[in-house]
Amino acid sequence: MITVYGIPNCSSVKKTRAWLDSHSIDYVFHDFKKQGIDESTIKSWLSHVPLTVLVNRKGTTWRGLSSEQQAMSQDEHSAIELMMQNSSVIKRPVLVFDSGVIVGHDEEALARL
Repeated sequence: MITVYGIPNCSSVKKTRAWLDSHSIDYVFHDFKKQGIDESTIKSWLSHVPLTVLVNRKGTTWRGLSSEQQAMSQDEHSAIELMMQNSSVIKRPVLVFDSGVIVGHDEEALARL
């Protein structure tokens, strides 16, 4: 089973969910805003993707962070704390499946599922 992590109004999450629906692929949706995110989940993602991929440095949330908060993204431990405190700094969507993790809307990677 695939789990899609994100927020429902994010355009990338919407595209990924629509792609999965159009290909009749079952998934579970985990809403960061309502359900939160924990340290062990983030650590498991980081075993598959680098921190530089997981932290979204292009969004409006990132631009609204203080320089001290942005600096937290350089160290894994601090970055995990930042992502747990403000899940909007996590690049979306994060898809978790048996053999790995996909971060961001990537139709080529989805097709390989």
